Amino acid sequence: MIKMYVMKTCPYCEYVEKQVKGNNQFEVIDISTHVKKLKEFLDLRDNNSAFDEAKKIGDVGIPCYVKEDGTITLSSAEVGLEPMPDGPVCSIDGTGC
Repeated sequence: MIKMYVMKTCPYCEYVEKQVKGNNQFEVIDISTHVKKLKEFLDLRDNNSAFDEAKKIGDVGIPCYVKEDGTITLSSAEVGLEPMPDGPVCSIDGTGC
């Protein structure tokens, strides 16, 4: 199962979340619903090089995917989903979402 970290207020997350609705290959984890989920995501973000570029440009790093083998990607295409065409990006400074 692929873990998919999202936030309801993120347009990109909403876009990919619609694609996995009813697909039991994905576990959707909304980091805004509980501090435990947010902490789980922050532990990933703080300790994995997959987030280096996102952090460098001020992006949050969602949607984020943890594949079954434990590797992390921010690429929707790498997990078989259609990327959002020229959509907004959620940045820590509030731009994009």
